[in-house]
Amino acid sequence: MKPEQMTEALEQAATQLGVQVRYDTMTGDAAGGGGLCKVKGAWWVIIDRKTPPAERAAMLIEALAGFDTDAVFLPPQVRDAIAARRSE
Repeated sequence: MKPEQMTEALEQAATQLGVQVRYDTMTGDAAGGGGLCKVKGAWWVIIDRKTPPAERAAMLIEALAGFDTDAVFLPPQVRDAIAARRSE
């Protein structure tokens, strides 16, 4: 699965889990960063707009590994990547 496809599948899963994904331009020390955070009681994954697709997918996998994804449809490669992250 291409990184772009994996990122898209992870974004859809995040939406189903109630996690909002946002891409922003980050500068200074935050450039190239991002991750999971809670804003006013809602979960968000904020990712630097300049982050390549493979790194976007890795950040989303990291973020979603902490959620129960059993009730969400995930392509097998995405489910395996999340399971692998959980076992680390």
